[in-house]
Amino acid sequence: MKTLITSLICLITVISFAADAEQASLQLADDARVAAMESPDREKLDEIFSDELRYSHSTGVVDTKASFIEVLLKGTTKYQEVNYVERNFTIPKPGIALMTGSAKFKIGTEAGNIEPTLAFLAVWRLENGKWRFLAWQSCKLTPPGAAK
Repeated sequence: MKTLITSLICLITVISFAADAEQASLQLADDARVAAMESPDREKLDEIFSDELRYSHSTGVVDTKASFIEVLLKGTTKYQEVNYVERNFTIPKPGIALMTGSAKFKIGTEAGNIEPTLAFLAVWRLENGKWRFLAWQSCKLTPPGAAK
């Protein structure tokens, strides 16, 4: 009985460590994505973004990998700062990770600077052993006290 309990404790510890390592790996991948969007570099963006990227902005505009990289490189949209209020990862099945939360953005646009707070759902996919950014969907959050 003692051996069974010890084995179970070891198994739980290993599973917990693996889950923590996967969470840390996803956070690092997302931190690299944000850094690459703030200081756009074609090679880094190409490596981080899945070839099947679908990026749905809070404005309703939808970009592919190619169109979003061009927007970032041209500076049409300049992500100056992304500050997460909340960022959570869940893994509904092996090789797929959902990232949910909210963040405060500072974005330069052709019309001027904006500072929206967005709620988001993002999808990461494990491709050839590496987490790659597959999808993004966001919406603007109404500031507290603002008229609805």
